[in-house]
Amino acid sequence: MKKLIYALTVIIFTLSACGPVTFVATATPSPIPSFIPAPTDSDLVRGNAFVDSSELLILESSPLQFMLVLKGSLPTPCNQLRVDVSPPDSENKIVVDVYSVVKADEICAQVVEPFEENVPLGSFPAGHYNLWVNGELVTEFDA
Repeated sequence: MKKLIYALTVIIFTLSACGPVTFVATATPSPIPSFIPAPTDSDLVRGNAFVDSSELLILESSPLQFMLVLKGSLPTPCNQLRVDVSPPDSENKIVVDVYSVVKADEICAQVVEPFEENVPLGSFPAGHYNLWVNGELVTEFDA
């Protein structure tokens, strides 16, 4: 009888070990994009970012979502890209300021550093909008 109980216990443990594995998904926060202006930027020197092209993408969703694709270069590899997007003003003008920041005393190779960033603009209420990047009109669009 003891051998039977022992055999059944071994079989039960063996079968339970072969059962399905259940994974619990945990929500991990999305990392903050590196191009978002930070409070610590006040300790850095503001510099240029050279925008070669900018394109507005309209994502198929409800409500419509908009994405700005920026391509260009930074003055050095030590410069960090910053993109500041203002909400639409009373005339539905959206102003995007693209610039760089760098440590004042940092020694760096004097070569341009290319960048390409997808900047989510979000969704907007129905209306006609103008999108400006560094003082230049990029496009007009309807939301």
